Amino acid sequence: MALRRKEKRTEQSKLDATPPWETKRPHESMPTTGPYDVADSPSDDVERLDLGALRVPVDSGLEIRVDVSEEVQVVGVTMLNPTGQMQLGVFAAPRKDGIWDEIRAEIKASISSQGGTVSEQDGEFGPELSGRLPVPGGLTPVRFIGVDGPRWFLRAMLAGAPALEEEQAQPFIEAFRGVVVVRGNDPLPVREPVPLQLPKEAAEQISAAAEAAAEPRDG
Repeated sequence: MALRRKEKRTEQSKLDATPPWETKRPHESMPTTGPYDVADSPSDDVERLDLGALRVPVDSGLEIRVDVSEEVQVVGVTMLNPTGQMQLGVFAAPRKDGIWDEIRAEIKASISSQGGTVSEQDGEFGPELSGRLPVPGGLTPVRFIGVDGPRWFLRAMLAGAPALEEEQAQPFIEAFRGVVVVRGNDPLPVREPVPLQLPKEAAEQISAAAEAAAEPRDG
């Protein structure tokens, strides 16, 4: 799994430090069909894996892989099946202005500079990108979907057959639509990943396993 590197801060970096004093949400008069902000979280029977800032549907028929650091911090979330995968990322954004337009332009420039191909089209969630990304041994098909929410930005990158074939993409799109974002009120720099965390029981199990592995063995 490719992990996102922290970008070097520039003069354009801004702190998303606006206190959450406003109770009226800019989009509250618009119907929400997902992905959801926690304030719009649907009353459904969908079971979701609680990763703190993201609640990810688990009954999608997709495997969920959560990558953690040595400090047991979540550094990546990937949904996959035999045909391909979808990486999810959630980032801080300004209260009023979305950042998907800027990020799309940067993705285009990055893929083109690496010798890949990329084009923009309208999709179910608005503008999106598709193309081929250089990897060792050739090019792999990719598709980028982004949604600007209230003080957050959710990005999905599909790779493999789901990036090319709509039928193969459907399980991933359905899962993406069912994601709930829990941004929280902590101030974060714009574009900074919103911290994710393992469920308490999983974190305890990993910590216990690490401690057991570190204990000296007799003999």
